[in-house]
Amino acid sequence: MSEPILKVDNLKTYFFLASGTAKAVDGVSFTLDKGETLGIVGESGSGKSVTAKSIIRLLEAVGRIVDGSILFEGKDVLKMDNKELMDYRGRDASMIFQDPMTSLDPVFKIGYQMVENMRAHQDISREEAKKTCIQALRAVGIPQPEVRFDSYAFELSGGMCQRVIIAMALCSGAKLIIADEPTTALDVTVQAQVLKLLKQLQEQNDMALLLITHNLGVVWEMCDKVMVMYAGKNVEYTTTGRLYEKPLHPYTWGLLDSMPSLSLDSKEELKTIKGTPPDLRLTGTCCNFYNRCPYVKPICRQCVPEQVEVEPGHFVSCHFQTKEKRLTRGEVNPYEE
Repeated sequence: MSEPILKVDNLKTYFFLASGTAKAVDGVSFTLDKGETLGIVGESGSGKSVTAKSIIRLLEAVGRIVDGSILFEGKDVLKMDNKELMDYRGRDASMIFQDPMTSLDPVFKIGYQMVENMRAHQDISREEAKKTCIQALRAVGIPQPEVRFDSYAFELSGGMCQRVIIAMALCSGAKLIIADEPTTALDVTVQAQVLKLLKQLQEQNDMALLLITHNLGVVWEMCDKVMVMYAGKNVEYTTTGRLYEKPLHPYTWGLLDSMPSLSLDSKEELKTIKGTPPDLRLTGTCCNFYNRCPYVKPICRQCVPEQVEVEPGHFVSCHFQTKEKRLTRGEVNPYEE
């Protein structure tokens, strides 16, 4: 079996604040193969974006990777010097951020930005780079790419700007695309177009795709594997089909139950997960989900559950989901307060 293109092991990224240390990512592990799509899902503040930024070492001044390893094609990203890191970010891995309108510099034309990005990582003339960029703009479905090449970002719609960002990733020849909620700022119709485009380009170029999203419907359509994050931890990790067929963590159950259904009676209330996520400065001594979990028992308040491979390729972090015992979805909890 070939080596995964990306392997993250026990990644811990903390933010050192005046009020305490926030464990934004606390022991996350996963692998991503060439041509594969991994979806990372969870509520806001669960650590999805920090995980993505840690992979390309693009953290704020107060954030620091304190433990773990990140291997890209067997190379340790955490040990790369500045030149290696610049090549890795622009040539091997490319990131698509949430808001396309702020990902491009409004002062420079998009063509100039694309060409400079290419020439920073490749030995190529300006004219050759321009031809490649125009071809990439055409490939992502931008009409009149020669005209758009000389446009400013503010002259384009949000969907067009997002396509430009994807085109820049194509020009770099990136082997790994990290898409951090790439459709959040777009309307529903454009969301579908952008996701379809990403899928097509991934298949054509055999790229690995790390997709961060809140939308479990997007996960079903786009992803081969899923990692569910909660309060900085990976609580469930398996194939997409397995997650929908047989989810095991109570938090995953809550996310799936919260999805609206087309067959839902208009008078029926939408289900929600009660409570709020914990303060990340206070986690690490118990199950982070205990205060919201309808199946909570005394042990949940006393120690952190280990991640267990309950079935081949299906990892869960719950005291009551192991090879020997299973929690029943919907069962009555005598300990619930």
